[in-house]
Amino acid sequence: MNGLKFLLIYIIIMNVVGFFIMGIDKKKAEKHAWRIPEKTLFLVSLIGGSIGTLLGMYVFRHKTKHWYFVIGMPLILIMHIILAVKFI
Repeated sequence: MNGLKFLLIYIIIMNVVGFFIMGIDKKKAEKHAWRIPEKTLFLVSLIGGSIGTLLGMYVFRHKTKHWYFVIGMPLILIMHIILAVKFI
Protein backbone atom coordinates (compact mmCIF):
# COMPACT_ATOMS: atom_id res chain seq x y z
CA MET A 1 0.00 0.00 0.00
CA ASN A 2 1.49 3.35 -0.96
CA GLY A 3 1.85 6.21 1.51
CA LEU A 4 -0.94 8.40 0.17
CA LYS A 5 -3.45 5.55 0.25
CA PHE A 6 -2.44 4.69 3.82
CA LEU A 7 -2.78 8.35 4.83
CA LEU A 8 -6.26 8.57 3.29
CA ILE A 9 -7.42 5.42 5.13
CA TYR A 10 -5.93 6.75 8.38
CA ILE A 11 -7.71 10.11 8.00
CA ILE A 12 -11.03 8.43 7.23
CA ILE A 13 -10.73 6.19 10.29
CA MET A 14 -9.76 9.10 12.57
CA ASN A 15 -12.68 11.18 11.34
CA VAL A 16 -15.14 8.36 11.96
CA VAL A 17 -13.65 7.97 15.45
CA GLY A 18 -13.88 11.74 16.02
CA PHE A 19 -17.51 11.84 14.97
CA PHE A 20 -18.55 8.93 17.15
CA ILE A 21 -16.66 9.98 20.28
CA MET A 22 -18.56 13.28 20.21
CA GLY A 23 -21.83 11.33 20.07
CA ILE A 24 -20.73 8.93 22.80
CA ASP A 25 -19.65 11.79 25.06
CA LYS A 26 -22.97 13.57 24.47
CA LYS A 27 -24.93 10.46 25.51
CA LYS A 28 -22.74 10.04 28.59
CA ALA A 29 -23.33 13.69 29.49
CA GLU A 30 -27.10 13.22 29.26
CA LYS A 31 -26.89 10.20 31.57
CA HIS A 32 -24.46 11.92 33.96
CA ALA A 33 -22.04 9.05 33.38
CA TRP A 34 -18.25 9.00 33.17
CA ARG A 35 -17.19 11.28 30.31
CA ILE A 36 -14.52 11.26 27.66
CA PRO A 37 -11.91 13.85 28.72
CA GLU A 38 -11.86 17.05 26.67
CA LYS A 39 -8.13 16.51 26.09
CA THR A 40 -8.99 13.26 24.34
CA LEU A 41 -11.57 14.97 22.11
CA PHE A 42 -8.96 17.55 21.10
CA LEU A 43 -6.27 14.91 20.65
CA VAL A 44 -8.42 12.87 18.25
CA SER A 45 -9.11 16.04 16.28
CA LEU A 46 -5.45 17.03 16.26
CA ILE A 47 -4.14 13.65 15.05
CA GLY A 48 -6.42 13.57 12.02
CA GLY A 49 -10.06 13.56 13.09
CA SER A 50 -10.80 17.27 12.74
CA ILE A 51 -13.62 17.00 10.20
CA GLY A 52 -15.39 14.20 12.06
CA THR A 53 -15.02 15.87 15.44
CA LEU A 54 -16.30 19.19 14.11
CA LEU A 55 -19.24 17.50 12.38
CA GLY A 56 -19.98 15.54 15.55
CA MET A 57 -20.06 18.74 17.57
CA TYR A 58 -22.88 20.15 15.49
CA VAL A 59 -24.77 16.95 14.63
CA PHE A 60 -24.95 15.97 18.30
CA ARG A 61 -25.05 19.60 19.55
CA HIS A 62 -22.19 18.83 21.88
CA LYS A 63 -19.59 21.28 23.19
CA THR A 64 -21.02 24.04 20.98
CA LYS A 65 -21.29 26.46 23.91
CA HIS A 66 -17.65 26.07 24.92
CA TRP A 67 -15.61 28.81 23.24
CA TYR A 68 -12.46 26.70 23.18
CA PHE A 69 -14.25 24.03 21.12
CA VAL A 70 -16.06 26.51 18.87
CA ILE A 71 -12.75 28.22 18.08
CA GLY A 72 -10.29 25.36 18.58
CA MET A 73 -11.86 22.67 16.40
CA PRO A 74 -12.15 24.86 13.27
CA LEU A 75 -8.57 26.08 13.82
CA ILE A 76 -7.34 22.49 13.89
CA LEU A 77 -9.26 21.80 10.67
CA ILE A 78 -7.74 24.89 9.02
CA MET A 79 -4.29 23.72 10.13
CA HIS A 80 -4.96 20.30 8.56
CA ILE A 81 -6.09 21.90 5.30
CA ILE A 82 -2.96 24.07 5.16
CA LEU A 83 -0.74 21.05 5.83
CA ALA A 84 -2.55 18.99 3.20
CA VAL A 85 -2.19 21.72 0.56
CA LYS A 86 1.47 22.22 1.41
CA PHE A 87 2.58 18.59 1.59
CA ILE A 88 0.25 16.54 -0.61
